[in-house]
Amino acid sequence: NATLVACLAHMRRKFIEAKGNNKKTVKADVALNLIRKLYGIEQAIKDKSHDEKFKIRQRKAKPIVDELYQWLLKHKDKIPPKMALGEAITYAINQFEKFRRYLDDGRLSIDNNRAERAIKPFVIGRKNWLFSNTCNGAHASAILYSLIETAKANDLVVHDYMSTCLQRLAEQPDNLEPLLPWNIKQS
Repeated sequence: NATLVACLAHMRRKFIEAKGNNKKTVKADVALNLIRKLYGIEQAIKDKSHDEKFKIRQRKAKPIVDELYQWLLKHKDKIPPKMALGEAITYAINQFEKFRRYLDDGRLSIDNNRAERAIKPFVIGRKNWLFSNTCNGAHASAILYSLIETAKANDLVVHDYMSTCLQRLAEQPDNLEPLLPWNIKQS
């Protein structure tokens, strides 16, 4: 029952690439300015509750999202699809339904930068993890990395969290619910 939500940072990157070093790409600047406004709203509401984020997004971000979508539709047939700007517009239109879903739930993020930052150390170091050359090794690595990054995302001390998990698993191997990072009480 997962719902995909597209990342505005990926959309934004396409328009930055389309602009390149050309200072006269006014059309790309229009999209980038609208995107900048959306990020400004997110910056202003980052410490708000999920409910407050939802309400503010509906009031402030939704009109900008709608304006961006109308701009994309207006220019999709005017810009050749093989040009960088045409590719950016096509990509954005194709992702837009999934992108605008962030408006419907204050728990959702406007982009997936946080997740990408979390996996960056593993992407950089993947050649070092040759023990993952088997299905079992890769499976074990995925579990361990997921636990570590989830602990970090929940502001836990990773070493303490892992120690607590290992100790409790030895005592009650079938009782996993209390070990979830948001349920655990480190001693």
